[in-house]
Order: sequence, then C-alpha cells, then structure tokens
Amino acid sequence: MTTAHLCITLAILVYLGCMLYVGYRCSKNNNDSADFYLGGRKLGPLVTAMSAEASDMSSWLLMGLPGLAYLTGVADAGWTAIGLAIGTYLNWRIVAKRIRRYTHVAGNSITLPSFFSNRYRDEKKILQSIGAIFIVIFFIPYTASGFAACGKLFSSLFGINYQVAMVISALIIVGYTTLGGFLAASTTDFIQSIIMSIALIIVFIFGINVAGGVSAVVENAQSLPGYLTMHTTYDPVSGTEQPYPIISIVSMIAWGLGYFGMPHILLRFMAIEDEEKLKLSRRVATGWVVISLAVAVLIGIIGLAMTAAGELIPLEGSASETIIVKIADLMSQHGVLPALLAGTILAGILASTMSTADSQLLAASSSVSSDLLGDFLKKKTGKKGSMFADRITLLIIALIAVFLARDPNSSVFNIVSFAWAGFGAVFGPVVLFALFWKRSNWQGALAGMISGGAMVFIWKYLVRPLGGAWDIYELLPAFLVSCAAIVLVSLLTKAPSKEIVEEFESV
Repeated sequence: MTTAHLCITLAILVYLGCMLYVGYRCSKNNNDSADFYLGGRKLGPLVTAMSAEASDMSSWLLMGLPGLAYLTGVADAGWTAIGLAIGTYLNWRIVAKRIRRYTHVAGNSITLPSFFSNRYRDEKKILQSIGAIFIVIFFIPYTASGFAACGKLFSSLFGINYQVAMVISALIIVGYTTLGGFLAASTTDFIQSIIMSIALIIVFIFGINVAGGVSAVVENAQSLPGYLTMHTTYDPVSGTEQPYPIISIVSMIAWGLGYFGMPHILLRFMAIEDEEKLKLSRRVATGWVVISLAVAVLIGIIGLAMTAAGELIPLEGSASETIIVKIADLMSQHGVLPALLAGTILAGILASTMSTADSQLLAASSSVSSDLLGDFLKKKTGKKGSMFADRITLLIIALIAVFLARDPNSSVFNIVSFAWAGFGAVFGPVVLFALFWKRSNWQGALAGMISGGAMVFIWKYLVRPLGGAWDIYELLPAFLVSCAAIVLVSLLTKAPSKEIVEEFESV
C-alpha cells in the first residue's frame, strides 16, 4: 500500500470510527420505539436543518450530479438543482411547522403512514399499511443506490472487489443505525453535512488549480457546443449541440415536488423540539442546499476541464459519477497532507451516502415494525421486545438492499430519480391535502396514494418510452394524477366527521 493510500485509509477509518461511536452513545437514549424512530422529538434547529438536508442530498450530490454535468453540461444538472432548491425552500416554508404540530396532535404519530391513519381516523389502519408497503417498495432500492455508491468508491480507489467494498460499507451504516436509531442518524447526518461541505470546497479549489485556473475551465466549457447554456445540452457521443426543450425543463424542475413526500425528510420536521426555531432551520437548510448544489454542478464542469488538460482519463456513461473520486485520487499523489485531504473528500462521499442510507433504513424498518406489525409486536413482545424487533427489521431490509446493490454498473442517479418520483407522487399530495384541506378524507387519501404510485410505474415503463411530448419525468404526471384522485374521491364520498374537522382547525 502506498503512502497516499495509507493516508486516505487512515482518514476514512477515523471517520467511520467516529460514526460508530456516535451510534453507541446515542443507543443509551433509546428506551422505546418512539425514541428509536423519532428521537423523542428533541432535535435542535441546526441538527434538524442539516440532518434533513444531508439525508436528502445523498450520494448523487457528490457523484450523480457532478457526473451528469461532466457528461452533458449545465442544462440537465442545472435545472434539476433549481427544482430541488425551490422544493427545499417551499417544504420548509409550507409544511414543516404544520406537520410538527399536526403529528403531535394526531395521536403523537411517529411515522408518516401512522399520521395518515390518525389524521383521518382510519381505525382499520388501511392507510398505514398501504403507506408502509410503498415506503418499503421505494426505499429499499433507494438504500441500495447508497450501498452501490460506496462500493463504486472503494472499488475505483483501491481496486478491490466491488461487492466486498459494498458489503463492508453497508455493515458500517447498519451498525451505527441499529445501535443509535433516529438520534444517531440525525447526529451523524449533522456531522456528515459538515464533511460533505468540506469535501466540496476542497475539490472545487484543487480542481480549478489543476485545470489551469478559472479561465481554462471556462474556455474548455465554451469550446463544447451547447455545454454552457440552459436551453441546449452537449452530446458527448457525437460532440454536437442538442436542443433542451421546455418539456425537459419542466421535468427537471418537477424534482422539487418530491420534497413534500419524502418520509426521511418529513421525520426531521416532526422531531424538532421547538417549532418556533424552524425559521432558523429553514434559512440554514435552504442556504446550504443552494450553495452545495451549485458547487456540485461546477465540479462536473471543472472535472471535464481537468480531463481536457490531460490530468484525468476521460469518463463515459455511469463512470462519470466517479469524477470526484478520480480528483481525490489525483490529489493524494501530491504528498501526505493532500492525501489526508483526499481522504476527507472520500469520507465526504461516504458521508453523503451514509446520511441518506441510515435515514432510509430507519424509515423503511419503522414502516414494517411500527406500521405493519406494530400492534402485534406490542401485544406479544412489550417495549423491549418491540425495540429488538425494530432492529431485526432494519437488518432484514439492509440485507435486501445489499442484494439489489450487487450490480456495479447501476447508475446512482437513475435509481435515485425513480425512487424520488415514487415518494413524491405517493405521499406528497396526501401530505399537502392532509395538512391544508379539511374536506379531504381517508378514501381520498387512499386513492391518492395508490393512483400516484401506480402512475409512477405506468409513466416510467409504458408512457415515457414513447418519447417526444411524453418524455416527462414521471414525478410530475403522477403527482397531478394523485392530486386529482384525492379531490375527486373525497368529494364523492362522505365528508369527514365533526371531530376530525375540529382537530384540523385546532392545529
């Protein structure tokens, strides 16, 4: 092992050790499932803000988005970033405070599906069960994409077997999450957001210097037809400029709609200790998202300039998602300190992956153990037994995700985009109508969930392949169909009871 690899390994091991230690410390604060899955609603404003965004900005922030910009220019990546920035702000502005209040009032709900059932007095728990099933369907591949990103990282860096690297990474994530639950996930996410920020800054500065300065980066980008505009895109295969139609812009901006339905993000809103501090959380979160997204896009552009300068080998297809890894590897060859900084960068990629995967594991396992099996487990096992079942469920879900992540050629960006659409369409409209329309009822909510989830699959695999005007990101049509279903079915069925309306008006 070279000195560079030794320094990188040391930096990563220190980081991983710290994450496991946090998990161990937080494990002492978990007395029941409410603590394990919601941290006793005791999160501070900064941890709420940064853990929410770190759990949101998964491996695609440091791998998927720079890779997209590297290949095709600023249009695809830029419009996606704009949509996400708008969605982040609106979610904090519109949803955060009300869902914190409402989930507490509605039976002290600790998961999103349980909130739906409590909000609409769904005594048969139909909403809770269906919601839990959808969470498992979409979160397992989402979590798998995180494991895959870790596998790609270590495989490309050390030349070790992809599957081995992926499994080791998964074990670390599962380790601290199983120990410390939500509090560990939130605390580590906060730490990971800081590491991610440091990684972005280091890569940005180093990349510009190696590429020959800002002017060299700009000149290279300008030399590629369609690369730097928001209405055209660069085709790396033909080397030609391609139009970027309005329909594609709408599709990319539609990414922002997904925020309203992300269980692992909404859980942060539900867990903050003081709702009055959400304003501070919103400002911190929005600022961090805007800056980190912009830098991630710029890193893709800088990486291509480094390739043009002969400092990096050309990257094609899904390999473009390793651009930051390649930059870190190059940095490590310039001495001990640069190697340690490179290790920090790679730890940042791990952080971006882990901060999302841990939250997704918790959300998926809570859906099974709390929403699907909750009553049974409480009757049969009691409080301590229920906690044990929570951890076993998390382990099983992690194993399935590991199995799905076994293919090293899978695209992180593509997996995430599909799962994001699923959550946005299944839960986003239901969350908004549950919080802001008192006439909505459980039948409408159920219709919205099922129609939104079904439309994601229908549009993705049957409609979108038709191309042309049909080539719209599946989140937008599925979101609209779900909204229409909620309104139509709610108006055609019995109005909510006086008790439900009074509770709605009291929040």
